[in-house]
Amino acid sequence: MLYSENIKLTKKGISFTDKHGNPLEIGEAFRRAFVRFYNWWLDFKIFVVNRSGWCPFWFWRRFIYKLAGIKIGKNSRIHVFCRFYETKNIVIGEDTIVGEQSVLDGRGKLIIGNHVDIASQVMIYNSEHKINHPEFKATEEPVEIDDYVFIGPRAIIQPGIKIGKGAIIAAGAVVTKDVLPGKVVGGVPAKEISERKLKEYKYRLGRKRLFR
Repeated sequence: MLYSENIKLTKKGISFTDKHGNPLEIGEAFRRAFVRFYNWWLDFKIFVVNRSGWCPFWFWRRFIYKLAGIKIGKNSRIHVFCRFYETKNIVIGEDTIVGEQSVLDGRGKLIIGNHVDIASQVMIYNSEHKINHPEFKATEEPVEIDDYVFIGPRAIIQPGIKIGKGAIIAAGAVVTKDVLPGKVVGGVPAKEISERKLKEYKYRLGRKRLFR
């Protein structure tokens, strides 16, 4: 008799299998069941966080984001409609802006520095599947974005990337390797196209727009 895809009642008793059909000991089966329930709770938390991103009032979004574990520095703002896959590993410095409809992946460590300007619909990932692993397992690698970086609209930052101070990421770029300080990169995959003439960074991003 079949109770679920992974639990079967046979003449010898109850048997447990994983998603690949491999047999599991009862202790391992209960451990995995606990993990599944915990993941359901995380899914609900992220659902609430992502739906809160629709609210036009920053004070409410900031309250929910901090409650969910995001560390947000003074005078920084995450604009509306941003999406998260996890929140507990995200650290954002001071005077930083994250544009609307961006993706911040906190499944691994994501550190964003001070005075960073992230445009709209930027996607920053720190988790990916290993395509040659027999079980297609996912791994996490930290992403670090230093101070005074600008990331243009619809750019994609892949797991394990470090972007140096003052670097510029052009719109639509796919960053697959580290970017040195002050460099301007663009393209798919992103390559160095020039260097920033400004060498000392003292500016502030300043006032953020209301209802964004």
